[in-house]
Amino acid sequence: MEIEKQLGSIFEPKLVQEIIQKSKLLEIPTGQGIINPGQLIKLMPLVLEGAVKVSRMDDEGNEIFLYNLLSMELCAMTITCCMQQYPSEIKAEAESDLKLLAIPIQYMDEWMLRYPTWKSYVMRNLKLRFDELLKTIDQIAFQKLDDRLVYYLKEKSRIAGSSLINLSHQQIADDLATSRVVISRLLKTLENDKKLLLYRNQIKLLREFDQLYRS
Repeated sequence: MEIEKQLGSIFEPKLVQEIIQKSKLLEIPTGQGIINPGQLIKLMPLVLEGAVKVSRMDDEGNEIFLYNLLSMELCAMTITCCMQQYPSEIKAEAESDLKLLAIPIQYMDEWMLRYPTWKSYVMRNLKLRFDELLKTIDQIAFQKLDDRLVYYLKEKSRIAGSSLINLSHQQIADDLATSRVVISRLLKTLENDKKLLLYRNQIKLLREFDQLYRS
């Protein structure tokens, strides 16, 4: 019933019933992979609860964070791969415990033609993800790493719904495509400036942190 209510806030009743009948409900624990680079995608994940981290990886296994997916969001990169049957170019994993609907990809095109709300929903998600990718490119090209770090920590706090973030320095360095030593130095500077507190694999954002760089 709760799923029907969530879907019903966006889609017409007939489509809601189709989604429920033809999709598979999955519960995925934090840290588990959902999509890997090179994978042929057969199921489109629609997030109901939790958050998904989407990253881009190079041939040597290095990765850079692109964006998060939250409740009732789709991944633009996955949509394009699904519709053209291309191998995935991204990595997606559970940022927190997840509940999602896995939609067989054969319905993607069909619903675009039959249901105006589905077409609008897909196009809106494409636009949102495109905007987020542009923001990521702007940050890499035009912003200093310390500003990128502040934005990154604010996003993690927003997604977690808490000022206490469970992250290691190495995880942050991997997401921002830099070294752990550099991230540790920047975090220590923020701690010395009384913007946050550092614990083992945890970071506590203080009230003063919110006054830093705003995106």
